[in-house]
Amino acid sequence: MKAYIFPGQGSQFSGMGKDLYETSSAARDLFEEANTLLGFRITDIMFTGTDEQLRQTNVTQPAIFIHSVIKAHEMGTEFQPAMVAGHSLGEFSALVAVGAMSFADGLRLVAARANAMQRACELEPSTMAAVLNLDDAKVEEICNGISEVVVPANYNCPGQLVISGSLEGIRMACEQMLAAGAKRALVLPVGGAFHSPLMEPARTELAKAIESTTIHQPRCPIYQNVTASPVSDPTVIRMNLVAQLTAPVRWTQTVQNMTANGANTFIEVGPGKVLQGLVKKINREAEILSA
Repeated sequence: MKAYIFPGQGSQFSGMGKDLYETSSAARDLFEEANTLLGFRITDIMFTGTDEQLRQTNVTQPAIFIHSVIKAHEMGTEFQPAMVAGHSLGEFSALVAVGAMSFADGLRLVAARANAMQRACELEPSTMAAVLNLDDAKVEEICNGISEVVVPANYNCPGQLVISGSLEGIRMACEQMLAAGAKRALVLPVGGAFHSPLMEPARTELAKAIESTTIHQPRCPIYQNVTASPVSDPTVIRMNLVAQLTAPVRWTQTVQNMTANGANTFIEVGPGKVLQGLVKKINREAEILSA
């Protein structure tokens, strides 16, 4: 069974989508629709922008979404998922790809999400850190013992858990993770504490936008980040999309559950190969492809 997976922030690169724009009129139409909806030519930044420009949250998130959805669209009848999932932002790409939302509605939500997250980041200095080669339970225990805000944010694969929180919370946690035997505890170059309680202002803001967006039943189940379980009910999809901003991304559990439910081929749809690397570490038996 084929599982299609959609990447999140961090997979962007200069030149992303340029080949699709130049070779497909249908893709070009969607790129231009995106430029109009966003009110600026995001394609200029995607195709020729600097790494610094592409790292801006209000660019990164729509850019990855646009590239991923158009790539799925260009697959035509080859796109036959038994199940889908997306890492954080990728959840929106996955939903549009399987017909739960229109391209325009999905892009509006992604833009609103990116802007809301940026505003939340500006309210309080915060960051994230990758903890390598330490048991998940130990990471959770250390986070729970710190008085500052610091929580597990991304369960990426066994031996790789990203934590999120205040600058002081992350500093204290990294010291304790290394003392507990972590191979590395590396502060990441991100603008804030995504998937943590510090994103509460963004969650409140995004909830209003999601409530007013039409969501249909997807063509196949989507394994959402918050629960790592298959969902087809639009009401539950909506609720999980809102919760996702302050809850951890359970990617390890998602891939494990998809595998348990019959997925033996994982196809990454979008820029980069980040998810292919993570799946390989979670399920060594799976066939892993790029769209």
